[in-house]
Amino acid sequence: MMVQPAEQLTDPNAAPDRALGPAAGFGFWKCWSLSVGVMIGSGVFLLPAVLAPYGSISFLGWLVTSAGAILIALVLGRLAGRTDRSGGFYVYTREAFGDLAGFIVGWSYWLSIIFAVAAISVAFAGYAGAVIPALGANAVTQALVAASIIWILTGVNIKGVSEAASVQLVMTLLKIVPLLVIIALGIVVGTTDNIPAFNPQELPVGNALATTALLTMWAFIGIEAGVVPAADVIDAKRTIPRAIIAGTLSVAALYIAATAAVMMLVPVETLAQSEAPFADAARALGPFGGSMIAIGALVSTAGSLNGNILLGGQMPMAVARDGFAPKALAKKNAGHAPITALIMSSTIATILLIFNYSGGLVAAFTFLISMSTLATLMPYAVSALAELRHSIRAARAWAVIAIIALAYAIVAMAGAGLKSLLYGVILLAAGLPVFYWSTRKKS
Repeated sequence: MMVQPAEQLTDPNAAPDRALGPAAGFGFWKCWSLSVGVMIGSGVFLLPAVLAPYGSISFLGWLVTSAGAILIALVLGRLAGRTDRSGGFYVYTREAFGDLAGFIVGWSYWLSIIFAVAAISVAFAGYAGAVIPALGANAVTQALVAASIIWILTGVNIKGVSEAASVQLVMTLLKIVPLLVIIALGIVVGTTDNIPAFNPQELPVGNALATTALLTMWAFIGIEAGVVPAADVIDAKRTIPRAIIAGTLSVAALYIAATAAVMMLVPVETLAQSEAPFADAARALGPFGGSMIAIGALVSTAGSLNGNILLGGQMPMAVARDGFAPKALAKKNAGHAPITALIMSSTIATILLIFNYSGGLVAAFTFLISMSTLATLMPYAVSALAELRHSIRAARAWAVIAIIALAYAIVAMAGAGLKSLLYGVILLAAGLPVFYWSTRKKS
């Protein structure tokens, strides 16, 4: 397919992006909090236990993954600096490779968001049951809690983009507090004697690094969140690159320091068997330590869910704006929120949530959650290709960064396995009828 020049790609009939005023839009900190808030979810609270059997070589895995995440953030920041249109991956891909490629990447990312919303709401219900046992009494109660938090936060997002961004900033700051408490606790009362041996399983160093890097990589999914609502970001071309790079550096530092602190506070034999490593680490604070961490995990999960719900409205809106999805999805309310897109995405996520609580579909749902991560990695790879296309002749250093980021994303996708990749292709193909139907109506 012939790639059109970027200036020809904007549909003259599409609804234009309307940037919000400085009082209502995303500034640096709200944009930073969107990326950080989506990245820091429930997963970080389990990673120290997952990494403990591999020993302290896992810190090298963290460094490899952090470096890869920073390269992806640099690529996304560079791409974001060229446009103030909402859509992130979709916009970058469409400008570089044309309409169909842009739609496929937008569809892939939207799928990842839908499954993430369903999965994170389940995690929220689990933590809610830990804090208030009556909320976890049975599957029906848990499902109601999970569905309720989806629609409460959808309501916040429907009220307006500014309100959703403010909630995201507050939740992000709150979720960082328990991580900082554990880091401080590790420094004050932890001991390096608890740090596990470098490579206790005596794995080949390359294999150990690859395994730990793959495990820690999942914690960085969400880097891209700050680039998606570009039309609502103040001075987007300058703000977004700074915010997502700062966000990635912040998260990398928090993850590595928190993992080290937990390992210093909990003996490796206990840590490797722990189902709540941060709660075990917090026991040094006394009987209230575990409850504090559970509440922190609850806030962390809700913040990640809020960010994903926001993205679940922004991505369909961006595609519909250009005429490649039903026009109703591009409609904004007085608060500049894509109301139809938000309701559609949250409804589908709620249906998936119900499937999760029906016994026969749990395994299938779990598999689709892994597909969510895979569906995010593909846009990372295509965005790196888009930057490579921009910079291959004019900016060789950026081209090298794009090549390394592309390799990182490909290796991560390969780690999902052939079966997952094949199912990923099927899910992507399921979006093609939407594209061709919308294109025919457009013409």
